[in-house]
Amino acid sequence: MIKTAIVGYGFSAKTFHIPFLLAQENFQWTHMVTSHPEAVAQDFADLPCISAIEQLPAQDIDLAVITTPNYLHFEQAKYCLEHGMHVVLEKPMVVNSQHAADLIAISEKTGKQVFVFQNRRWDGDFLTLRSIIDNNQIGQVKRLTSRFDRYRPDVRERWREQPGAGAGMLWDLGPHLIDQAVALFGKPNSVTARVATLRHNALVDDHFDLWLDYDDIQVTLGSTSYQAGPNPRFVLEGTEGTFIKHGVDVQEDNLKRGTDLTDPRWGQEPDSSWGILYTLQHNRTVITQSGNYAGFWQQVGLAIETGTEPPVSLDDAYTVIRIIELAHQSAQSGRRLEFD
Repeated sequence: MIKTAIVGYGFSAKTFHIPFLLAQENFQWTHMVTSHPEAVAQDFADLPCISAIEQLPAQDIDLAVITTPNYLHFEQAKYCLEHGMHVVLEKPMVVNSQHAADLIAISEKTGKQVFVFQNRRWDGDFLTLRSIIDNNQIGQVKRLTSRFDRYRPDVRERWREQPGAGAGMLWDLGPHLIDQAVALFGKPNSVTARVATLRHNALVDDHFDLWLDYDDIQVTLGSTSYQAGPNPRFVLEGTEGTFIKHGVDVQEDNLKRGTDLTDPRWGQEPDSSWGILYTLQHNRTVITQSGNYAGFWQQVGLAIETGTEPPVSLDDAYTVIRIIELAHQSAQSGRRLEFD
């Protein structure tokens, strides 16, 4: 049994982590680190709550799940690794590449693993896209456009929209889009970006467009707060066809509604959202694979218990952070920057 502590009791913990921990038979949730124990007590009356990560009984805990604001990730993960705990770390891993390199070194020194929660690798639409590439259904890939747009024209009172390390849309949604590109194509040759603050009274960026250049592939990533209508989630272009997919993965909405994780229809989206594969010979609908966030937790459990590879490599996690840094630098300088 993997004895687990959760650090932070906000939206991420309640939506993406606790439901799966409770559903996995090889995890046991034993402690909660939070500054709001009264909120935890309303939902989990018998769960021990402590106010600081240093109060964790490290000798009794195998895994710490860190869901706190981005700027706290490094120090909290460092503490847990150095005190004998594996770590699940919400994306982004940390807010600069030096801290990413430091955590990787600490993980190697202590023999404790860092699992970066890049859950969008288990989105149904991304699994479908990857299958199309792997099965050579559009020939040689030439271009990928991937967007994660929202309609949020009003600024909200939350830490992500206040100035500080790790705030803003590029640090919020960028890791999802960038990680998917890295999972498919690896490290890019160069990064070009535009990052903007468009909303009235906004204090951090709320719009970005990134261009990642590979040897024979162009990847365009972007997000905006002003998209009220439908637009493609993925446009994948190749030498023998194009795949276009609208709509976003349904798992987050399922989790918000409290859908039973054991429902056989979990992660299945309606046929109205299925993508279309266009070729010279014919066009056909492609059934979206079922999303499976549980797959992340299953791989974490195996890695801790048997020493298998983590679900997201730390090399990929470092690459994501470095691309975000280069994107901000590119936007500020107006230049394309080589990936070092």
